[in-house]
Amino acid sequence: MPSTSQNKSPYLSELIVDFLEYLEIEQNRSQNTIRNYHLYLNRLVEFWGDEPINKLTADTVRKYRLWLNRLAGKDGENLGVSTRNYHLIALRHMLKYCAKVDIEAIPPAKIELANSTRKEVTFLNQEELKRLFEQPNTSEIGGLRDLAILELLYSTGLRVSELTKLNIDHVNLKLGEFTVRGKRQKDRPVFITDSAKEILEQYLEKRTDNSPPLFIRLAGTKRVDTSGDLLRLTPRSVQRIIQKYALAAGITKHVSPHTLRHSFATNLLMNGADLRSVQSLLGHSNIATTQVYTHITDPHLKSVHKKFHSGNQKETGGLKPYDPKT
Repeated sequence: MPSTSQNKSPYLSELIVDFLEYLEIEQNRSQNTIRNYHLYLNRLVEFWGDEPINKLTADTVRKYRLWLNRLAGKDGENLGVSTRNYHLIALRHMLKYCAKVDIEAIPPAKIELANSTRKEVTFLNQEELKRLFEQPNTSEIGGLRDLAILELLYSTGLRVSELTKLNIDHVNLKLGEFTVRGKRQKDRPVFITDSAKEILEQYLEKRTDNSPPLFIRLAGTKRVDTSGDLLRLTPRSVQRIIQKYALAAGITKHVSPHTLRHSFATNLLMNGADLRSVQSLLGHSNIATTQVYTHITDPHLKSVHKKFHSGNQKETGGLKPYDPKT
């Protein structure tokens, strides 16, 4: 813990270390999250220097936001709105930590985020999914593996990071369900469709190794780890596999593992699932995250509008359609 003495405020570099340790130990955040927070907070050090945190003012934050707005990334392009907001969210969370351990600092509420438009959700319709699933050559183990990946992503709504961490003994094919550990180390149940279960069984029957990972590398020079087990696929490898089959299927949309997660959620909502249930199945901590799907998934809104809005009815039953001349 940093010093809480009134005469001494922790320097930024010291505070960052304590805050990251708090995230790891007390909050049980993933190493990936901690690395990202470290990167974002070090940007503040780069801009402001290693100053005592009680010297951070609202005006300093304003200048920092302006600096981020003009900062170029590795590709030479300016940082996007979402990326800039990630930096500010990291700072806000560190200031909340300061309040928790009685370190003098500006209130977290002083850190306002930039307005950003949420990206449009891309999902595949049933005809596109059918074409995608027809692409892998299931006469070979590689094709069985790839189709099992596609089916399992669409069947469960798993994140690609969750999929690639699966071991064979994690998946209960007999019950058709298993538990996955998602963001913030939260467990949730996922359920396997009959078609996903069938292709997974075929894929595992073809496996002749005893390696733990569910989805393994089948080609390349680096296929085995130091213990002799076959290496698991990386999220990037899964992304390449999906893009390859989407191209072969003639799908012009950008298709990623997350597209299948979007397709999973969209299909559930279009078939009448309630938003809270879909939130649980996706592992969203906030219902607002799940609500991104609602504007594209309610098949009843148009029919309700047509049936009940007076402007659509020949006989209005006493309600007259709006007439701009009156």
